[in-house]
Amino acid sequence: MTEQPIAIDELLALDHYPECGGLALFAGTVRDHHQGLPVESLRYTAYAPLAEKRIAEIEQQTRERFGLSYCRVVHRLGALRIGDVAIVCVARAAHRAEAFEACRYLVDEVKHQAPIWKEEFYTDGSSAYVQGCCIRPDSQSGDQYDVHVDSHPDHHRVPHCDGDHS
Repeated sequence: MTEQPIAIDELLALDHYPECGGLALFAGTVRDHHQGLPVESLRYTAYAPLAEKRIAEIEQQTRERFGLSYCRVVHRLGALRIGDVAIVCVARAAHRAEAFEACRYLVDEVKHQAPIWKEEFYTDGSSAYVQGCCIRPDSQSGDQYDVHVDSHPDHHRVPHCDGDHS
């Protein structure tokens, strides 16, 4: 996790994995809307010790599950503007299929398991913590929410299990 812009080039390091023919990269960026609401900016916060531990465990599980030589997830924290990169996942495997599958798995597992919270700021001056997905390894359903919404009457309640991490 970092409060600095993510250096994607450093995550690619092409010459270190000659056995890998598959390289998948996902970069999630901040978009200007969510659930029909116009978003101006957002802020990610986390319980860093646990989030870093969970991300490292997810990376290890992913390497084992998909037979990867390398995978890495970097998630931004702090204030982000529209277009900023919020998360980057890289997966390297012998073949493209495993790299694609592993990259998607990495993003989904970080979204579901890492204690990272997203607060959206809307163009009308209101804000809301986006309702996250259940932080349980046995939960496979995007229907379950771990609700954390500010009680201010101008704040919106926005679910965040739509398959998009950023």
